[in-house]
Amino acid sequence: MELPGPFPVGRYARTLRDELRKRARVQLIGEVTGLRHTAKQSYFELRDGDGAVPCTIWASDLERLALPEGALRDGAEFVAGGGPDYFVGSATSSPAFSFRVTRLRLAGEGDLLARLEALRRQLRAEGLFELQKQLARPLLPRAIGVVTAETGAARRDLLAGLERRGWRGTVVWAFAPVQDRRAAPAIAAAIGDLAAQPRVEAIVVTRGGGSLADLWAFCDETLCRTVAMLRVPVVSAVGHERDSTLIDDVAAVACSTPTHAAEAAVPLDCGAARGALDGAAASLRRAGDGAVAARTPHLVALARGPARALRRERQALNQRTREMRASSQRGFAERLGFQRRIASVVLERARRRAAGAELERRREALRRAEVTLRAHEPERTLERGYALVEGGGGEPLTSRAGAVAAGRVRLRFADGAVGARIEEDDERSGE
Repeated sequence: MELPGPFPVGRYARTLRDELRKRARVQLIGEVTGLRHTAKQSYFELRDGDGAVPCTIWASDLERLALPEGALRDGAEFVAGGGPDYFVGSATSSPAFSFRVTRLRLAGEGDLLARLEALRRQLRAEGLFELQKQLARPLLPRAIGVVTAETGAARRDLLAGLERRGWRGTVVWAFAPVQDRRAAPAIAAAIGDLAAQPRVEAIVVTRGGGSLADLWAFCDETLCRTVAMLRVPVVSAVGHERDSTLIDDVAAVACSTPTHAAEAAVPLDCGAARGALDGAAASLRRAGDGAVAARTPHLVALARGPARALRRERQALNQRTREMRASSQRGFAERLGFQRRIASVVLERARRRAAGAELERRREALRRAEVTLRAHEPERTLERGYALVEGGGGEPLTSRAGAVAAGRVRLRFADGAVGARIEEDDERSGE
């Protein structure tokens, strides 16, 4: 698509100026920054947390407004009435856009309160007022972070309050400006730095009183969102009892004075707690002393009891020892007698076995001797057909001459004896 033109730059610039001047006149509210004056005009910016607009006002208009001396200054909150304008420039000067101010006044409480209430409704709808209040606050923190001006009564009042609490912990200071356009970012950065330190268990943000415009840094949206999202409880003590800022709504606790902030940061009154502890200790000592005195006789009786019980146990132990010794001796004697009886029986059996063996051996020898003897008995010879010649007295006759001389003899055979008479053998006689 082909664009219209080209048009001369000057004509287009004038057309742009005319169109901007046709726009409706409005009022802007913001903080004055970059203020400078010339003979014909004054230049400044109106700024808030979301943006800025360059502004100009003719010196004649500014003089007509009759503002208080020094009221128009950097950091002051103003309401400016006017509309957009455009300086077309020239061959030797640069063009510029500005908000041409025709009316200018210090922002009143009503203006700031309206903005504050709108932001308060927004943050409440997002649930940011409840996050800090749900955090558990330590009863006796070991270290407290404090964001405040390096000089001022708020710092002294806070230290005095902590001293009255009897607290002996550590204060970690994070000094920051508390009243100008740089205050809110500096305070937010200081709070973030303190929350990043593991030892800091609570953070106090404090400054003295002033107008709502003076305290406006503590209504900054970014600062309030930073506080609401912290996981360290924040105690707000900004201004005096009648003052109310947005940081009070998002903080875990909102206090009216730095002294009250010291009590909120250290819920335990250490001095009172030490006094109560000392009193309890004294009461305990008195109760203990009284109990000891009242129970001393009983304790003495109880103290004798173990000795008596020990004597009884010792006597019982000695008796058992004697019984065990006697029982052991009886048992030893019984075992010795039993062993002796067993040994006697064993020895008797061994003797009997040995005697039986010897007897059997002798019997065997006797049998052998008997066999040998019987082998030499005359009866055995007689059994083989021989006869034994005996004289009248039963004496054996072993020669012919003896038999002849005896005349009568007995011939004993194996199965008996017969008498016989000896006769001379004729043939023998003839010889």
